[in-house]
Amino acid sequence: MAWVLFFDGDCAFCAVSVRWVRRVDRRRSIVFEPLQGDRARQFGLAPYSAQDGTLVLLRTSDDRLFLRSDALIELARALGGGWRAFTLARFIPRPWRDWLYRCFAKNRFRLVGKSSCRLQTEQK
Repeated sequence: MAWVLFFDGDCAFCAVSVRWVRRVDRRRSIVFEPLQGDRARQFGLAPYSAQDGTLVLLRTSDDRLFLRSDALIELARALGGGWRAFTLARFIPRPWRDWLYRCFAKNRFRLVGKSSCRLQTEQK
């Protein structure tokens, strides 16, 4: 199974997070694309813009999209191994999880700043 992780290409926190996910993705099953890119537009992800701070994960086996905290939980599943323990967060009500997600997303530029350059995307 493969996943496409769409992220804010202008966010320093997102850039660091993508580099971290690349390191821990031992199966190399995750492809990274900026929300500002052509591939995101092809998937119709404009409503989930980078301004919203939305992380979008696409599971390619069924083209299912996961947003916000659900994307983080599915990302833990995609990474496998010990990271799967974080899938237990699905038992926390989604409104609570997404509230925390939105609080961080809204303040991320103030907390960590903007990235001066976008990461190179991978082609698989």
